[in-house]
Amino acid sequence: MNIPFKSAALAVLLCLPAACSPGKEEDVSKPAVGLVFDVGGRGDKSFNDSAYAGIERAQKDLAVQVDYIEPGEGADKESALRQLASGRHGLVFGTGFLFTDDINTVAADFPDKKFACIDYALDPSKKIPDNVLAIKFREEEGSFLVGAIAALTTKTDVIGFVGGMDIPLIHKFEAGYRAGAQHINPKCRVLIGYAGVTGEAFKNPAKGKELALSQAGKGADVIFHASGSTGLGVFEAARDKKIYAIGVDSDQYFEAPGRILTSMIKKVDISVYKIIEDFLEGKFQGGLKEFGLADDGVGYVYDDHNKDIISPQTIKKVEELKKLIIAGKIKVPNK
Repeated sequence: MNIPFKSAALAVLLCLPAACSPGKEEDVSKPAVGLVFDVGGRGDKSFNDSAYAGIERAQKDLAVQVDYIEPGEGADKESALRQLASGRHGLVFGTGFLFTDDINTVAADFPDKKFACIDYALDPSKKIPDNVLAIKFREEEGSFLVGAIAALTTKTDVIGFVGGMDIPLIHKFEAGYRAGAQHINPKCRVLIGYAGVTGEAFKNPAKGKELALSQAGKGADVIFHASGSTGLGVFEAARDKKIYAIGVDSDQYFEAPGRILTSMIKKVDISVYKIIEDFLEGKFQGGLKEFGLADDGVGYVYDDHNKDIISPQTIKKVEELKKLIIAGKIKVPNK
């Protein structure tokens, strides 16, 4: 299937193998869903790959054709969204907060189409368009739990955090992580570093390694990252210094086996799949939808890969904290 581009800045349109392949006709008998990836695209082993897992599962399980676009360096998000909306795609996803303004603009021009934006940037002065679903996660809740794990694991009472872009969204991870650690040990020091102030901060492993090595040099023996593929550099530093790192968005254990203490799971894949399912069943509704601990939208990894480095006592304590957060007895800060 070949779809002509409306902008030379767009990268090649990629298709899921099961959905379309060179030389095959488009299956117009199936509803179509489109998705545009964020900066970094597929292969970031984090946020974008989690979104891909969701559309891949939908392609496999549901009667739907799914196509996606990687907009190069991210400069032409609006054209990518518009390209999908102008075709058969009845539902179009924008993956990341940077899509907020563009998805609002395109949604206004295609009122008969549905749109969903993952990590939509809410603006109290602006109404979410009726045909747009703003997807938010309570990242601070999952980060609180991995912060508690870090504080219960550290031998130095010094832990670190490496963020990608220095923005409110990533501050939620930092705030929850710090709160969780200091809930366990008020004297625990949390060292903070950010890779930058543009989208490039999410795809700079060299900077991630530099920040992590600096924190390790100051005594941090557990470092949590929320930085896309920049975090791959954090994992390199963890291997070099024989300290622990904490992954983000998906289970990142295999990026540094034995050095990944846990990962803060942000279940983008499940949210994408569920929204596609709702769309196909005629249940799609615009507005705001949030996923937190109570919705199983965020969490942490504990399985056969890390059970030897996280004690049962630690997990028992963390599960107690999880219940208290869900019950509203612990209020987790998000900034």
